[in-house]
Amino acid sequence: MDPLTQGLIGASAPQLLTPKCRSIAWAGCFGFIAGLVPDLDVLIRSSSDPLLLLEYHRQFSHSIIFIPIGGLLVAGILHFLFRKKTQFSFPESWMFCTFGFGTHGLLDSLTSYGTMLWWPFNDDRIALNIVSIVDPLFTIPIFLLLCLGVFRSQKRYSAAALVWATVYLGAGLMQRERVTNIGYYIAEDRGHSPSRLLVKPSFGNILVWKVIYEANGRFFVDAVRAGTESSVINGESVRILNLARDFPWLNRNSRQAKDVKRFGRLSNGYLAADPAMPARIIDIRYSMIPNKIDPLWSIEIQEQHDATIKLYSHRRNSIEKLLLLWNLITTSS
Repeated sequence: MDPLTQGLIGASAPQLLTPKCRSIAWAGCFGFIAGLVPDLDVLIRSSSDPLLLLEYHRQFSHSIIFIPIGGLLVAGILHFLFRKKTQFSFPESWMFCTFGFGTHGLLDSLTSYGTMLWWPFNDDRIALNIVSIVDPLFTIPIFLLLCLGVFRSQKRYSAAALVWATVYLGAGLMQRERVTNIGYYIAEDRGHSPSRLLVKPSFGNILVWKVIYEANGRFFVDAVRAGTESSVINGESVRILNLARDFPWLNRNSRQAKDVKRFGRLSNGYLAADPAMPARIIDIRYSMIPNKIDPLWSIEIQEQHDATIKLYSHRRNSIEKLLLLWNLITTSS
């Protein structure tokens, strides 16, 4: 999730665990910082290998087995810098940092990108798809409650923040199951038998969802507004990527072909040739408008045999797209 939310969730558990109410602020500070650290994996990148960043993001630093190690590393630095001010023992600093560090990967696994929680024993990316990477309705109450806890030196506000987080995530889970059923109804109404179906919340909310299913050699993308009554916003479809058809000139033994396979693993196979730019391959799971095939990132391949792929991030017309999304959220039918 976004850094602010990661830090806040990282702070909430240490605040609740500290035995001294006067230490709530420092315990929360240690947890907040530790909750941010796993995302330093974005520094692992290479100018000659654009996919390295995607491969290492949410990998070892987010795994369960790395939690005590990460907590120890952060605690070692923070305890050295602030031990006189906090009067924490090192085991206390380690505990606060470990809980803050540990919440990061678990929280990320609830989003849609995928987190390698079981690294190095398993390379599967866990993505439960119950909350957006950014969701103000999830984050703002937690922020306010933790601030109250610090100002009043009372742990009950930290407990309330965790209760709110649990309730909201539970609501996201129920919404996901509800929209999944609707997704199958959409496919059935079109005479399709999906070989797989994915639902995920759209940006910043758990009311409007993106539905993707695979049938008849195509991906179909729609949106569902799951309020007190459900409504379907019909979307678009695109042919599933077929290298032999879409890129017949691509040497299957070339580095580019191998990189396409890597991108496919990172995208869980949700790949298509970009209808607007045929030299690009898109991950159709992500778009600002949930019923559109308008990728947030793509790779571009070239006909030169020794060329390397290029990775592109697409953020054009962001304000306009946010307004369109807001219209989907606020319009009931």
